[in-house]
Amino acid sequence: MARASFIGGVHPYDGKDLSKDKPIKTVLPKGDMVYPLSQHIGAPATAIVAKGDRVLVGQKIAEATGFVSAPIYATVSGTVKNIEPRRVVTGDSVMSIVVENDELYEEVELKPLKPLEQMTKEDIVNAVKEAGIVGMGGAGFPTFIKLSPKEPEKIDYVIANCAECEPYLTSDYRRMMEEPEKVVGGLKIVLKLFDNALGILAIEDNKPDCIKILRDLTKDEPRIVVKSLKTKYPQGAERTLIYATTGRQINSKMLPADAGCVVNNVDTICAIYRAVMEGRPLMERVVTVTGDAIVSPQNFKIRIGMNYAQLVEEAGGFKTQPEKIVCGGPMMGFSMFGLDVPSTKTSTALLCLTHDEVSASEPGPCINCGRCVEVCPGRIVPSKVASAAEHFDEECFLSLNGMECCECGCCSFVCPAKRPLTQEIKSMRKIQLAKKKK
Repeated sequence: MARASFIGGVHPYDGKDLSKDKPIKTVLPKGDMVYPLSQHIGAPATAIVAKGDRVLVGQKIAEATGFVSAPIYATVSGTVKNIEPRRVVTGDSVMSIVVENDELYEEVELKPLKPLEQMTKEDIVNAVKEAGIVGMGGAGFPTFIKLSPKEPEKIDYVIANCAECEPYLTSDYRRMMEEPEKVVGGLKIVLKLFDNALGILAIEDNKPDCIKILRDLTKDEPRIVVKSLKTKYPQGAERTLIYATTGRQINSKMLPADAGCVVNNVDTICAIYRAVMEGRPLMERVVTVTGDAIVSPQNFKIRIGMNYAQLVEEAGGFKTQPEKIVCGGPMMGFSMFGLDVPSTKTSTALLCLTHDEVSASEPGPCINCGRCVEVCPGRIVPSKVASAAEHFDEECFLSLNGMECCECGCCSFVCPAKRPLTQEIKSMRKIQLAKKKK
């Protein structure tokens, strides 16, 4: 079975003490709300409102386009100001619905669905699909597709990813501490779809309080176990999590379902619970705002579409002007050029750092120390793969199994020469994935 860990990985400073003891604080947005039509992997949603329309909280404003897509719902009441391109955290310009927030928060009537015991498997999947739920750990893959594998009878494990291995992030931790019933309830709902599956709540052992709470809640649940995992980054990555909890392995050409597994993030599991039990579409999520440049690091329950600048304001603003602002965590997040951008379904954290250590480092030549090989969970040779990517040698890149990189950043983290290994590999992987789509 599982070893509760994986080969490779690193132990960076976790920074979680800044916000882990701060209860989730609900904040209401001010000013205009911006809803990018592409907040998920797949085809962008299509707007079904027009300029001048009045919308209410919980009203569908964009419909899914194609199979791999997801609808979008208004999170405030107000008037549609425009449908126009707006900048998002990546710097891209994305067609978006802009709503003038009237701050009245008038809701449409949200009706609970049938009692769970009366719902069929198809009813549950349709509820998740209609709610617009996507992977909220960062990937943004429409969740209903994960819940609809070709051979559901071959799914042996439903894994709730409670690891939260990325440094500084504590939003999942607070969810488990404050709303454990929804975490367990959401997992039980997913288990109804897979008759032969065991539910696993996979948590790193640096969260003993969460482990105790969830074990107490599931002691009488024969189909659910709480598995304590070794604290190590990237324990929460899909491939490493599956290996650590089940002993099964997948590669870049496989889906978790090919190994008999379905994996969902904590916030995604809670969104499934709200959609099925309360009839609520995906309109909010928990975001960690943290870093040594923030006055009061916090975990906020926000309405999707809120501006990032308001989140900094709610956290007390900056102690000093940060040199580095990161969307997400320091290992897999990406730098932001500014704060005047909207939060989305996949917004996990805002990290503001006083010093930009990466930019201050001058890359040097590889010294062939092998440290990148030791820590790589994908079992490739990052130094050689990155060199192939840097020289645009696609044939060499593929022969060295470059597509097995999970972009976790471990190799860049340990490299004494400060080479941007992950960044080079990531760029080439994007090129290869784009060619594959064509």
